[in-house]
Amino acid sequence: MSQKLVIIPTYNEIENIEKLIKNIFSQPVDFEILVVDDSSPDGTSSLVEQLKKDYDNRLHLEIRPKKSGLGKAYLHGFKWALDRKYDFIFEMDADFSHNPNDLIRLYNSCFKDNHDMAIGSRYITGVNVINWPMRRVLLSWLASKYVKAITGMPIEDTTAGFICYRRKVLETIDLNRIKFVGYAFQIEMKFKAFQKGFRLQEIPVIFTDRTKGKSKMSSGIIKEAVFGVISLKLKSLFGNI
Repeated sequence: MSQKLVIIPTYNEIENIEKLIKNIFSQPVDFEILVVDDSSPDGTSSLVEQLKKDYDNRLHLEIRPKKSGLGKAYLHGFKWALDRKYDFIFEMDADFSHNPNDLIRLYNSCFKDNHDMAIGSRYITGVNVINWPMRRVLLSWLASKYVKAITGMPIEDTTAGFICYRRKVLETIDLNRIKFVGYAFQIEMKFKAFQKGFRLQEIPVIFTDRTKGKSKMSSGIIKEAVFGVISLKLKSLFGNI
């Protein structure tokens, strides 16, 4: 079994998923992939099921009964991975906003440089975002600055969703107590890893907005992140983290 599992949550990603899977499997590192599909009505899971025949147990599929948030999809994938003894567990989007070529850089940060969590960062070397309108870039950048100020985390891209975890990080964090499901999920995972003293490193990446399919962003997700940060910080002050 490969030690390296890439978790990809999907909902209506039939336009992207085959190309992404083939791109990841073309990398010179033996990644495995777990697609966690929220019963996409466009047939994403059926396509992945067909592709499984070509990849000799390197491609895995979990189907959840309904769409219930990015965070819950990742938690499902994390628990699946921990049950199967993977040592390096990745999260990435299905829409090519995260470049599969950067998976190796995240892996090397953990495997070779001995970090516990490697974060593909849009903001560690400026603003590395392509095809976003300026308003969205500004909103995302300011949100990360806000989160950094409130939490005290030494991280420039606090909402980043392109990450490599060492197994021990996910074993140490109580996944059953993770509360948030959207952008705040990404913040919560980083904050809990930071609070527990794990070594976090940001790796500069270029984030490219999707060209196919529809974004899952909503105002509710943004509000969860804004107000969730305050809740996380207050709980940490009382040792409830």
